[in-house]
Order: sequence, then structure tokens, then C-alpha cells
Amino acid sequence: MRGKQDRPVDQAGLRKANLALILDLLRGHGQQSRAQLAGLSGLSKATVSNLVAELEVRDLVRPAGIVAGRQGRPGMLVEVQPKTVSGIGLEVNVDYLAATAIDLTGEAIFECRVPGDVIALGPERLLDQLAELARKVLAAVDAEGAWTAGITVAVPGLIDPATGVVQLAPNLRWRKVPMADGLAGRIGYSLARITVDNDANLSALAEQTSGNVVGVKDLLYLTGASGIGAGIIADGIPLRGAFGSAGEVGHMAMDPMGPYCSCGSRGCWETQVGLIALLRAVSTHEDPVRDPALDLEQRLTIIRARAERGDRRTLDALQQIGSALGIGISILVNVLNPAVVVLGGYFATLQEWLVEPARREVAARVLGPDAAGARLVPSGLAFNAASRGGAYAAMQRVLDDPTLAPVQAAEATEAPA
Repeated sequence: MRGKQDRPVDQAGLRKANLALILDLLRGHGQQSRAQLAGLSGLSKATVSNLVAELEVRDLVRPAGIVAGRQGRPGMLVEVQPKTVSGIGLEVNVDYLAATAIDLTGEAIFECRVPGDVIALGPERLLDQLAELARKVLAAVDAEGAWTAGITVAVPGLIDPATGVVQLAPNLRWRKVPMADGLAGRIGYSLARITVDNDANLSALAEQTSGNVVGVKDLLYLTGASGIGAGIIADGIPLRGAFGSAGEVGHMAMDPMGPYCSCGSRGCWETQVGLIALLRAVSTHEDPVRDPALDLEQRLTIIRARAERGDRRTLDALQQIGSALGIGISILVNVLNPAVVVLGGYFATLQEWLVEPARREVAARVLGPDAAGARLVPSGLAFNAASRGGAYAAMQRVLDDPTLAPVQAAEATEAPA
């Protein structure tokens, strides 16, 4: 008896899964005919035609011309529809706020970074500024005629993803900040469509999806920012740990008698290779590279210029940081054995001076030939990785369930999934 009652629910779930499958195939394989989609999916041509029709009325796919078929029968190609659905990623970092909006093709609709001293703002004023940035992105997406699937906020710290609360962010000096609730209330947006995640986790997602290591199943992403976190993907699955705090590698104790860290401990890896350590090593207090009002990439451009002209203080600092970076990476490679270690943030911006010293240390310290197979790869996304990863995470809502996208025309004809 229960079987008959459960059947509509099962059919609805199966249909959502099949819609998601067709959308995923089009995103991964590009333009396809219905016959080709049937071959790739294992579904019947009639079912595929019905699913494509529903995706079309939800503005998720569109016709893309005609391809010659067997025996001269032409087939209509379909492709993912650009600029109709968007995912928005926001990033909160010590030195800036950032935003990225992408469409179903992965192309950016909007990108922006706002420099500033986030610590000085405090949580409430920060949320006010973040809400202002969110409204700006939403307006840009709306101007493109796109529907927003959701917003994901990247924060450097320990996050409770179920509640959207930032439990602890030492570098921001935050404890128990209700990020999702605070943002939703300020912009009048559904709390159910706002999520919060760790910046390193989202950066790893961005790199795996659209960066220099697309498709790599075992990778370690290192944020080269004021804080040093790791986004870990093992066998294609993000590694979060039992309580969601995996990846806080910046707080590995490298020197028990070293300087105090923002977390309260001494000698953390972050005190050796974090952005603050770099800025202190290459400059005096009055130097413009320490000015939080100046965009971070502008400050790093100044440091690059000094290194290129052979400034001894800058070169010595980069050599020392590169070596310390490699020592820490060697520990992580020995423990996790990733195929690739992606160097994000300023590690990528200053890669010419940091990567080789790091590689030497990794080669010397990792157990196993050729550094156990691990490659060090600078990020292709630099300081956009976390907000882009947030945009992908927000988009995932509609990728998992395309029926969330609003119908733009007549309702699709129902058919068995």
C-alpha cells in the first residue's frame, strides 16, 4: 500500500535527478543532440526530449543549431543557456571584501574586490558593507536578466554550515558571528538561499572546477593570505573532518618558541608564511605595502617590482618564506599524499621567487621518490578563488535540482522520468 503512496515522490525525485543529469552532461560535454544525450545518459530518446523541453522552459538550455544525423536525418543541438541563472560568491578577508557572480557556463557576470581594514570594522559594520556589496552584485545579475540561485559567503575560519554562524575566525577576531542571518536580514533575501563556508574549501572547489587543476581528484589548496588554510579534496570529495575544522594548517606548530599567532599559540606556520609575515619581512611600518586602504594586488605589485630590480631585503625575505613554505608543505604531503598542491593568494602572485625554494624543501623532506608524486602548482585564480568557489557552491543548488529555476514559458509537458 505504501508503494503506491510513495511512488509520486519517487518519480518526482527521479525526474529531478534526470534533469540534473542532462544539465550536467551539457555542461561537461558542450553542445549535444537529444540522441547524443540519450547515448551518454542511458535514457530513452523520448525521455531525453521531455527533459530537454523542461530545461528549456526553465531557461537552463537553448537550441544551438542543427547537426547532420545518420541516414541524413538532422538533429537539433542544445547547449547550456548563458546569463539566465547565476550563483553569487562573496568573500570576507582581512584586507578586502570580494564578490563574483557566474552563470551556468562558468563565465563571470560580475567581479569586484573592495580593499579595507576588515578587522577595524567589526562584525556589525562589516555586515553592513557586505550587504551593500551583495546588493550591488544582485543588481548586476538582475540587469543581465538572470535569476540568482543563491549566495555563498567565504570566510577564513571555523564555520557551522548548518546555521551559517562563523564560530571562530582568529584573524578577523570574530567569535560566533551569525553571518548568514545577518546578511539575509540586511538585504531582504531568503535565508535558505544563503550559505557560509570556509574560504580554503571554496577555493579548492574553484580550482578543481575552473582553475589550473580541473578534474584532479586529490588536491590540497593553500590560501596565501593573512591566514593560511587548506582546502583538501580526497578522491574527489572535500575533506571537512568530524567537526568541520579540517584544513587549519596555518596553526601547525613549527617553532614552539616562535612569535605569537592570532590564535594565541606560538610559532604557528602562519607566523612564518602568512601575508602579515611577508609584509613585515619586506617593509618598515610606514611602507605603503602595509596600508590596508591600498588594494592588496597593488601592494603585491610593489613587492614584485622590488624583487625584479634586485632589492636585497625583498629577495632575502622571499627566499626565507619560500623555504618555510616548503617545509610546511612537506609535512602535509607526507600526511595526505595529494597529487597536486595549489599555491593560492600571494603565493601565486610571487611565484617566481617562492615556488623553487619551496620545491627544494619538499623534494628533500618528503618520503618517497619525486616528492611522492606531488606537484606544486600556482593558482590561476589568485585572490578570486574563494569568491568564485562561493559562486559555484551557490549555483550547485540549481545544478542538483533544476526544478528550482523558475519556469519562463508554458509549463513543460510531464512525462515519465
